[in-house]
Amino acid sequence: MAGPHFFPAPAPLRLDDICAATGARLPDGDHAGLTFAAVAPLDRAGPHDISFLENPKYIDALRASRAGACLVAPRYADKVPPTTLALVVAEPYVAFARVLALLYPQAMRPATLLPQEGRAASFIHAEARLEDGVVLDPCVVIGAGAEIGAGTHIGAHAVIGAGVRIGRDCSIGAHTTLSHALVGNNVIIHPGTRIGQDGFGFAMGPGGHLKVPQVGRVIIQDHVEIGANSTIDRGAIRDTVIGEGAKIDNLVQIAHNVVIGRHAVIVAQSGISGSTEIGDFAALGGQAGITGHLRIGAGAQIAAQSGVMTDVPARERWGGSPARPMREWFRTLLGIEQLLKQKADESKGKEPE
Repeated sequence: MAGPHFFPAPAPLRLDDICAATGARLPDGDHAGLTFAAVAPLDRAGPHDISFLENPKYIDALRASRAGACLVAPRYADKVPPTTLALVVAEPYVAFARVLALLYPQAMRPATLLPQEGRAASFIHAEARLEDGVVLDPCVVIGAGAEIGAGTHIGAHAVIGAGVRIGRDCSIGAHTTLSHALVGNNVIIHPGTRIGQDGFGFAMGPGGHLKVPQVGRVIIQDHVEIGANSTIDRGAIRDTVIGEGAKIDNLVQIAHNVVIGRHAVIVAQSGISGSTEIGDFAALGGQAGITGHLRIGAGAQIAAQSGVMTDVPARERWGGSPARPMREWFRTLLGIEQLLKQKADESKGKEPE
């Protein structure tokens, strides 16, 4: 699965160390010293690979798997074939992620290109301050007054604007631009992302649209991850804030003054209009659209391709366009299907059911 051209061959892990790292129950028998140095999906795994089962859709693949060990929830442990060791754990996918991180720590962040040559080929303003241990790939531009913390890696052709502050142990992807932004520690920003540009602010009028200066900032708290080619506008007269641990997918648009709560999840191609607040641990499915000045409550879930035009209470699940509570949305879809069937029957001269 992992090509040696991109990631070094991992050092083998002992089974007892894997269980200690994941919380899995060590199988009965003399297995503690067995080693594994590869992971694979159920249908491709061999005797020296570790796999996992999270989705019951793949039960048949589990039964037929040749994996040496499989991370599995207690309710599916009896489905593991006798040739595979069952590593029983409450959350198999979380456990699998921990195993991957142990085997391939380099995959946790974007790759470093040529750190020994990067600074010579980059422009660093005399008034910028870089702590020891900052890694620059070639052709980085760092503006006046910018500050970058130790252990941070800046990808090739990234532009760090004047006064931007980036914390420690961050990864800033190639061709990324940051302006008017304060970035915390352990933040990952993937290539091509644009952060801190003008928000879309205009005073509309019959004589034309007057540009409203955007004088706020973007605040990105610790442990945030932002996908490739996403855009986060700076605030107008207050800050745009991305809360601690939030995970933002590729191609997401976040407008000015938006506040994203802690550990919220925003999936690809979603768009969040200005001054909307997304609560802690809320989740937006792909291509969800949120209009401005709304509140999406903590733990709320918005289905993919939904259009949200009103506030959503905490911990509720909404879907559709315009979005509504999930059960109401499903009833609406069912009603539409019944009407369409009735119309089709009438057009054929049949009695409707």
